[in-house]
Amino acid sequence: MLSEFKEFAMRGNVVDMAVGIIIGGAFGKIIASLVNDVIMPPIGLALGNVDFSQLYINLTETSYPSLAAAQEAGAATINYGMFINATVNFLIVAFAIFMMIKGMNSMKKKEEEKPAEPAKPSEEAQLLAEIRDALKQR
Repeated sequence: MLSEFKEFAMRGNVVDMAVGIIIGGAFGKIIASLVNDVIMPPIGLALGNVDFSQLYINLTETSYPSLAAAQEAGAATINYGMFINATVNFLIVAFAIFMMIKGMNSMKKKEEEKPAEPAKPSEEAQLLAEIRDALKQR
């Protein structure tokens, strides 16, 4: 059973998938930082100093000064600002993947468009061409 698992784990597609998952996780963290630290602050500033990560709806009757205070008190909240951030994250990742696949598809098309080398004539065709050339020389 151990040898079967080793054979399965060392197959090329399993290793490729593992590499893809690791790179995808790192890419997700980079995109999350891009959204939270680069994109959303200027948008929040343009909308009147809004910090999207702090936008929430308090479902209790007690008032809290911030989302962190509400969460620390265990209050039920709807964190719609975090949802907005997650949506922007998704859109950026989806667009990046779309562009990557589009680029790969265009590279495939270029490879397919290359003209195939003409097939070599059969032995009979070569023999007939030699006969024709010999007759022309006479």
